[in-house]
Amino acid sequence: MKKPTWVIDKERARRASARETIWLFGLHAVRDALLNPRRERLRLILTPNAADKLADAVAASGMTPEISDPRKFAAPLDPESVHQGAALEARPLDWGSLRDSVLAEGQEPVRVVLLDRVTDPHNVGAILRSAEVFGARAVVGVERHAAPETGSLAKAASGALERQPYIRVRNLSDAMEELREMGFLLLGLAGEAERTIGAALAGRRDRPVALVLGSEGPGLREKTRETCDELVRIGAAGAFGSLNVSNAAAVALYAASLDTAQGPESPGSQASGTFTKA
Repeated sequence: MKKPTWVIDKERARRASARETIWLFGLHAVRDALLNPRRERLRLILTPNAADKLADAVAASGMTPEISDPRKFAAPLDPESVHQGAALEARPLDWGSLRDSVLAEGQEPVRVVLLDRVTDPHNVGAILRSAEVFGARAVVGVERHAAPETGSLAKAASGALERQPYIRVRNLSDAMEELREMGFLLLGLAGEAERTIGAALAGRRDRPVALVLGSEGPGLREKTRETCDELVRIGAAGAFGSLNVSNAAAVALYAASLDTAQGPESPGSQASGTFTKA
């Protein structure tokens, strides 16, 4: 029997609405989302144990949680999700434009992280944590072929997603050109680069800097490389070895945030500074 048109329309509307929300899970991710005034929250599901642990955050949010049996947790999550008895349905955050985030008040000098098709939500979540620690103004990814805002990303970010702007743009090269017009120095990480980050920033650490990291494995795309002002590498002790992209981002942010400029690497250092998928 064919479904009536109104039933089909209702089902389509429900599916469309579901795509417009995300389920955050895990104690840290849910707690910080409950305390974030920017976050539009819709439905909160907790086990009795999680409700006790999140009592203060729940009270501050004004939400009334649904208490669920931990053996039959009611949230529509992947069975492999480590939810710790806490799940929150919410709408994705809107951080506004890249320019808004870059021009916002914050730590000086300004640092921004750009991700060229980094698709692993665990890597992006870890990068958001590092960006928050080192005071980056924003983490920027592309709308397609990049990790979207999901529960897995939020859990990996351990709360940083609620505070660290994660902006997705249609075209990364256009965003890079916009940053260049705003005075940014665009540094792309590449293992074959001749100079380290410290050497490239010697004498110009007061400049706003955008650190551009490529996807796990392929690295930076050709167009992205061409748009960078300079390719740089992470100095290392040996000639071999590589870093996961999230670790590379943390080291790069640290190197770009040092108060005193690093001198050129020693003549014997030929480290690759590349990064690969974990």
